[in-house]
Amino acid sequence: MSSQEWTIAEQDQFIAEALQRDEPRLRSFIGKRVFDSGDAEDVLQDVFYELIQTYRMMKPVEKVTAWLFRVARNRITDLFRRQRPDSLNEPIGGEAESGVLLDLLPSDDDGPDAAYARNLLFESLDEALEELPEEQRNVFIAHELMGRSFKEISAESGISVNTLLSRKRYAVLHLRERLREIREDFVKE
Repeated sequence: MSSQEWTIAEQDQFIAEALQRDEPRLRSFIGKRVFDSGDAEDVLQDVFYELIQTYRMMKPVEKVTAWLFRVARNRITDLFRRQRPDSLNEPIGGEAESGVLLDLLPSDDDGPDAAYARNLLFESLDEALEELPEEQRNVFIAHELMGRSFKEISAESGISVNTLLSRKRYAVLHLRERLREIREDFVKE
């Protein structure tokens, strides 16, 4: 057996021991932070894959357990960045200077014209909500207006969190477009 083969065999043994030792705690750590079991399994597999790749590139890690948990935290963060739910309280049209929904609402203290404009905006928002397919409208109202978590909605409805996120995203995109149109109408007046 050549020294290169021995190194690979040693790597395989080390990796197998690390996976066997750390997998239960790592799985629990990820499961407490990622509620979708498929996503949690993907994160776990990504962490193990990165460990294998690191050792195959001859970059041994000194404190493997700490390294695995750090990689897991990073993968969880990446997952949440990709899945961050859209909200109407983000800039309309994606431009920071365009304002958010709350910025469009005139204050009640600004007199009768402001109260009228506020009521028109709410009526327009109600109309835009009614234009949405029922599934999108229900998810948007439950999450954005009633403050329910996607996990709660999923448990109650039996619909996966990813599907709920997708439905809300489409609802938000439609509502943002409608609010942009309404904002343009207000600016013209």
